[in-house]
Amino acid sequence: MKAYEKLLLENKAWAAEKVNDDPAYFSRLANLQVPEFLWIGCSDSRVPSNEITGTQPGEIFVHRNVANLVINTDVNLLSVLDYAVNHLKVKHVIVCGHYGCGGIKAAITNHDFKAVLNMWLRNIKDVYRIHRAELDAITDADKKTDRLVELNVKEQVFNLAKTSIIQRAWKQEQRPHLHGWVYGLKDGIINPVFEMNAGTHIDTIYEYDDL
Repeated sequence: MKAYEKLLLENKAWAAEKVNDDPAYFSRLANLQVPEFLWIGCSDSRVPSNEITGTQPGEIFVHRNVANLVINTDVNLLSVLDYAVNHLKVKHVIVCGHYGCGGIKAAITNHDFKAVLNMWLRNIKDVYRIHRAELDAITDADKKTDRLVELNVKEQVFNLAKTSIIQRAWKQEQRPHLHGWVYGLKDGIINPVFEMNAGTHIDTIYEYDDL
């Protein structure tokens, strides 16, 4: 049996189990999506948002990319954000990184990962540059990586607050609240490291005055 065929078999078994436990399970999901949360997480397969938060399908709207970045030219991310904020009316946006992140580790090096990854990882290098004094003072490599994971999450939350999507919702509806979390692969615990309540003032250069 090929590896992908096993996935299809497991899918059928899972679907049958769900229907056996609750015959109306899929009909409810097909007709309703009212999540309170948008989750911007890392693509790492070890960090499934539903499982680590104990939530069901339909409760969290999810976007994932390498190292959970919020980049102002990423149309994919911005379209998800726009839909979640303006159509699903989410109350919270969570940026969740994880300790031991491979993207963070790669960004700390000077290795050439070729064009596309180099462009992506440069956004993390920019976070390092902003916090260079603190990070250069950390001599333990693992602790330095973990601290950059936390600082990266903080900067991505700040990047969310820079968008007109978030600022308009803050002004008109006093939502969503923004959260920066880091998940621990070694213990399964989420560490909240940063948050911004709706309407938080950021640097005035980023604030729109005509929304």
